[in-house]
Amino acid sequence: MSTGESFVYLEIAEAIRRLIVTGELQPGDRLPSVRAMAQRWRCTPNTVSRGYALLSREGLVVGHRGGGTRVVSTRAESSASAPPEWEWANLVNRAENYLLESLSLGHSPGHAEAALAAAISRWQDLRRPASPQKVMTLADRNDREVRFSGSHDLSVELLGRALLERTPPVMLSIDFIGSLGGLMALARGEADIAGTHLFDEATGAYNAPFVRRVLPNRKVVLLNLAQRVQGLIVPAGNVQGLRSIADLAGPAVRFINRQPGSGTRVWLDIRLRHEGMTPEDISGYDQEESTHLGVARAVAEGRATAGVGISAAAAAYGLGFVPLGEERYDVVVPSEIWDTPALLSLREVLTSQHFKEAILALGGYDVSQTGSETWLD
Repeated sequence: MSTGESFVYLEIAEAIRRLIVTGELQPGDRLPSVRAMAQRWRCTPNTVSRGYALLSREGLVVGHRGGGTRVVSTRAESSASAPPEWEWANLVNRAENYLLESLSLGHSPGHAEAALAAAISRWQDLRRPASPQKVMTLADRNDREVRFSGSHDLSVELLGRALLERTPPVMLSIDFIGSLGGLMALARGEADIAGTHLFDEATGAYNAPFVRRVLPNRKVVLLNLAQRVQGLIVPAGNVQGLRSIADLAGPAVRFINRQPGSGTRVWLDIRLRHEGMTPEDISGYDQEESTHLGVARAVAEGRATAGVGISAAAAAYGLGFVPLGEERYDVVVPSEIWDTPALLSLREVLTSQHFKEAILALGGYDVSQTGSETWLD
């Protein structure tokens, strides 16, 4: 097997997983034959068989004598009525095999964790409801739970998983509603902390001007999560040769946008004004996704040929990326909860070397300021 083909079986498995998660492949549906898939992917039949075997070990497909490989149609097919403790052990074994395979390929534990986080984020993004979920009321709170509202970022989901591993665990309830939406939820008391990356054109500063306007006379801390690269998410190879915001006006470009109130949308509109452009110049400006992964998925599925987002989202879908600048992502924390046990845990995770390494492994991040504090009165 050539070096190039050694990873193709993983790509084949991932493509089929996505079809199963989205419902395009239903329980009982037959997968293409090994020979047909080999021709489609321009690889050897053995490579396809390896991908199918991986899906079988994960319990997603099952081989039928004379009937090919099919999506699992019943729980009994995947577990053979195994006791719950066997099923859990099997799941742990699969996770361990993934880790060992990653390490054998030269990746660090942090890189493996980041890849798993990106995969989970992609899966969650596919299953996220189209309408916003109801934000928890104050009555739902407890001292080991922190309600996060704000802009989407893969590192926020990494943070949530890291907090669950604490002793005692901390639950980070996440509601991705955009940077401005997060600040407004914080102002209404519907969130404990907010994630934001809003650029203020008048001052050239990130976040602080918006926080002062939305939360006047309130003492808060801007806790830096990371600096991240923002740019154009394009198909692998960037066949349209896009290099700048101005290129989005090209006749063959189909754009996918972020929702109003998101930091990315604010940033894009400022860049358009600097280029002397209007939304009408861009085909698809009114087509929106609520997360960076949603934008990347739209490009991966061919619904768009370009979108604006972060490098990590493009990498999660194997897409091309054209960097256009760096931005600051902060977590806004009211001073009155700064020293609570849950926030102390969050701060400890955020400043840990392991967490910083996991963020770096996502790609497109700078953690030199991660954990730094800016106090606003």
